[in-house]
Amino acid sequence: MSKRIVDLSLLIEDNMPAHKLFQRPVITTHMSHESAKAFNLGVPGDAMTFQTNFIAMLDHVGTHVDAFRHVNPNGKAVDEMPLELFMGKAVAFDLRHIGDLEDITAEHMAEAEKKSGVKVDGHIVLLCTGFHKRNYPNLESVFKNPQLTVEATKWLHERGSKMHGVEGPSTDRPSDNIFSQHRLCRDLGISHWEWLVNLEELLGAGEVQFFGVPLKFKGGSGSPVRAFAIVG
Repeated sequence: MSKRIVDLSLLIEDNMPAHKLFQRPVITTHMSHESAKAFNLGVPGDAMTFQTNFIAMLDHVGTHVDAFRHVNPNGKAVDEMPLELFMGKAVAFDLRHIGDLEDITAEHMAEAEKKSGVKVDGHIVLLCTGFHKRNYPNLESVFKNPQLTVEATKWLHERGSKMHGVEGPSTDRPSDNIFSQHRLCRDLGISHWEWLVNLEELLGAGEVQFFGVPLKFKGGSGSPVRAFAIVG
């Protein structure tokens, strides 16, 4: 069977929605092909022009991964975390029956595991709730994501899952400020990707290979990633 690559990354755009506590990114043209003509590069009849863009954004905007440092002042920064954490065997759980702002429970996880046909054993678990397709790019996408409960997070940890991924800007419900999931991840030494997209394409695929590797920011609390999966 031939393999296919599924892009799980959100398009990074100027002023795109971001978490309710975070500034939106600023992306603009720094130098255009037209303005670069003034440098008189190249040779007569074949000018060398170029474009560069100015990008100003937090390390937790768009499809990104949280470093341990994000919620733990003594945790490893993104450049200190081993690369193997950001890739590996994965499975997508079908949780599309979970509505906006609702809870994802341990019972939901067990049911989704059975439906997936993959027994979680150190897997990266990707949670498809259909949230992104329902809400993005409306501003509501910042304020309506489901809650991954502490019981569901413990369920993952007990099965050796060190990393998981969700749609939307957070694993915690934005309508409260408790951050129970992030605090538990801090205590358990696990982390997650946020604002993944296209997870529907992984449902029913069984075990896949997932990649969501960060940029090597010194002291980074997280990083944008180009997340994708290899199916087949």
